[in-house]
Amino acid sequence: MKLRISKHPCFDEKAHLKFARIHLPVAKFCNIGCKYCIRLLNKTENRPGIASRILSPRQALNKVRRIIKSYPLTVVGIAGPGDPLANDETFQVLELIKKEFPKLMKCLSTNGLLLLDYTDLLKKLNLATLTVTVNAVLPKTATRIYDFVVWGGKKYCGIQGAEILLARQQAGIKEAVKQGIAVKINTVLIPEVNKKEIPAIAKIYGSLGAKMMNIIPLIPIYRMASCKAPDCNELKDIRSKAEKYISQFRLCKQCRADAVGIPGLQRKDFSSPSEYFHF
Repeated sequence: MKLRISKHPCFDEKAHLKFARIHLPVAKFCNIGCKYCIRLLNKTENRPGIASRILSPRQALNKVRRIIKSYPLTVVGIAGPGDPLANDETFQVLELIKKEFPKLMKCLSTNGLLLLDYTDLLKKLNLATLTVTVNAVLPKTATRIYDFVVWGGKKYCGIQGAEILLARQQAGIKEAVKQGIAVKINTVLIPEVNKKEIPAIAKIYGSLGAKMMNIIPLIPIYRMASCKAPDCNELKDIRSKAEKYISQFRLCKQCRADAVGIPGLQRKDFSSPSEYFHF
């Protein structure tokens, strides 16, 4: 697994400058309401939750066929714009990629709510890497970040929804690690909300076997438009504290759900508070 991760540009900092990834925007629907996220279809914004359009599984496969001819592609990822595990198309695409491009690493990003339900299937589909966004360990903190959770056909708000999400994240990640899937924890640093809790996130998930952590700065939009984004020193400080428990990835560009290319060689957009803004 270590050898494979060395060719994943979102898990290895050397690979970030050498290998390409493609995000396939097949996941339209989401099952939680993040106060910092609004999903849109456009060609201008450079952030998660954005794609120019939603692709069908076959369209996604055709895109991989085209891109692999032009880039040193090692990873096919599904990162939205909704949550991949809340969309059947995700599994259809992974099956298609497994059959036609067995040597490409398969990766996806999720909020973790449904992870425990699908770890067996993801393993059968040869998913190599997985990113789970975990922003809190305390339900009270989570209620300041999430509006609702949809689970088992019901909508849960407040503490009840937060407790479901946090418990499901932890159980799902534990099982994914057990299945041999390399797990990275993504955490959005929201200074006035979860800054003090991030070291605890690092400690808990490091002990559960997650490979690394990617602490990214809040992009103040939607219901968190009035919140302050972290400055460079805040980001550096919290990463140093978290690194005591789990390895840190520091080059995330907070990509779109349809990103293509070698991340480290793509244009640095200083108009958004991406990682490169903090160099």
